[in-house]
Amino acid sequence: MKVIVSEKGQVTIPKALRKRLGLRPGQVLEFHEEQGRLVAVKTVPRDPVESVYGILKLRRSTNEIIAALRGAPDAV
Repeated sequence: MKVIVSEKGQVTIPKALRKRLGLRPGQVLEFHEEQGRLVAVKTVPRDPVESVYGILKLRRSTNEIIAALRGAPDAV
């Protein structure tokens, strides 16, 4: 399969390749050069929850926080 590089450096990945490789709109590709060849690699999206896990430093246990949220009188 051959494609033409546009003036802006853009190429269209042929539909057969997109389908075979599971490339969908919005997919992020990482490009690098390897022995004179252009290589594109699909990036694995990061879990947004994992990226913020542990960011809060609370000085109370989960049970204490839940009790406070529920309005328990001795939860403060």
